Amino acid sequence: MKFESVGILISLKPLGERDSLARFFTYDYGILVGMMRGAQVAKKNKPLIGQVGTVTWNARVDFQLGVFHWEAERNLVASLMANQSSLMFVNSAFALIDALLPEREKYENLYNSTLVLLQGLINQNAEQAYLKWEIDLLSDLGYALNLTCCSGCGTRDNLKYLSPKTGRAVCETCAAPYLNIIYKLPLNLDITGRFIQNVCDNQGVVLPLARKFLMQKYL
Repeated sequence: MKFESVGILISLKPLGERDSLARFFTYDYGILVGMMRGAQVAKKNKPLIGQVGTVTWNARVDFQLGVFHWEAERNLVASLMANQSSLMFVNSAFALIDALLPEREKYENLYNSTLVLLQGLINQNAEQAYLKWEIDLLSDLGYALNLTCCSGCGTRDNLKYLSPKTGRAVCETCAAPYLNIIYKLPLNLDITGRFIQNVCDNQGVVLPLARKFLMQKYL
């Protein structure tokens, strides 16, 4: 069995003394997990988290731990190594992808959004770039946030709040009885973090430490 796509190396963990267990976020198959032979001892073309390139996964049968053949083209994280804030956002994004996306399900929009995030962190407002990425993540996981009109009356004016239950905007008038339980706009990482926590709870997974750290930093 064989899968071939372009992808981002998002996780690399030791597997024995020489090999590594790798996770790739690919354009065509979403998350692929497999072994990278000799990754720990490679001196030339050493695989590094954040690399983007062509990845091939091979196994004799579907349920086996496949083996990767990897041709890295560039490392989108290398230019961020001197920027601690940008690295925090990268670590959180990769950890959330790893924790929340099922294997072998295509997330084309989120893949493209992740490339945009990695390419834009160095030149844009890192917090805003990452916030947009989390909005895209929530949307692809079925938790799209709708800020276009009030969920109560349909108006497009005075949309100052967000319902934690529906993810839809609420105007100032409709929000008045619920000010103690709804979120105040504009969106920020604390608000998206609460929605992501709900996703984790629904999937029965623990919110990654990298995202918890952001919640503490940007509360």
